[in-house]
Amino acid sequence: MYQRWHHLLFLHWPIDPDALRPHIHDDLEVDTFEGKAYLGLVLFTMSGIRPRLVPPLPWISSFHEFNVRTYVRHADRGGVWFFSLDAANSLGAALARSLFKLPYHHARMDMRNSGGTVHYSGDRLTGQRPARVEATAGVSGDTWLAAPGTLDNFLIERYRLFTECRNELLTLQVRHTPYPLRRVDSVEIDQSLTTALGFDVVGDPILHYSDGVSTEIFGLERAV
Repeated sequence: MYQRWHHLLFLHWPIDPDALRPHIHDDLEVDTFEGKAYLGLVLFTMSGIRPRLVPPLPWISSFHEFNVRTYVRHADRGGVWFFSLDAANSLGAALARSLFKLPYHHARMDMRNSGGTVHYSGDRLTGQRPARVEATAGVSGDTWLAAPGTLDNFLIERYRLFTECRNELLTLQVRHTPYPLRRVDSVEIDQSLTTALGFDVVGDPILHYSDGVSTEIFGLERAV
């Protein structure tokens, strides 16, 4: 499958690894950087979503997505573990939940990009616990790449996800060029996506922004 990801705002908070442990598969380890685990909130929009050899379909090929995640390891492979994903397309959310075994919700969302200011908003429409987000970020500067071995690289450059189905651990690979990052000068955020999951985040988040990348997503397979 191919997708284009646009206007990605990454927010990360340090979190006690023990708070994450009950919420990930038993065969995974919580991935840490210098002993710290991180809870991430990523706000972005997608376009050009299509299976291989199929043109984009107008009613499902573009929509906004917000997700809450952390980082895990299985053997020698690092990746992403998603706690929740909100999508602005009900059909897209249902298909992604079925195809990728991920905890998708349908939400009413908006994203506006005006010069150096990007605004995101969303209200969850499904699920037992309501959740919302309102965020405005000011971005500027030339693009740069996260250097290997840095916290920036640890948080941003992830090319694999893990999920589960009937307690079986599954994985898939994502391929894209490194994110071209830009400086985040300011952010205002009011959100309950993390608290709806039972996670309390405190303090100012670590911020990253990217204009976007084109991605290739491979199929789910058993993690061995």
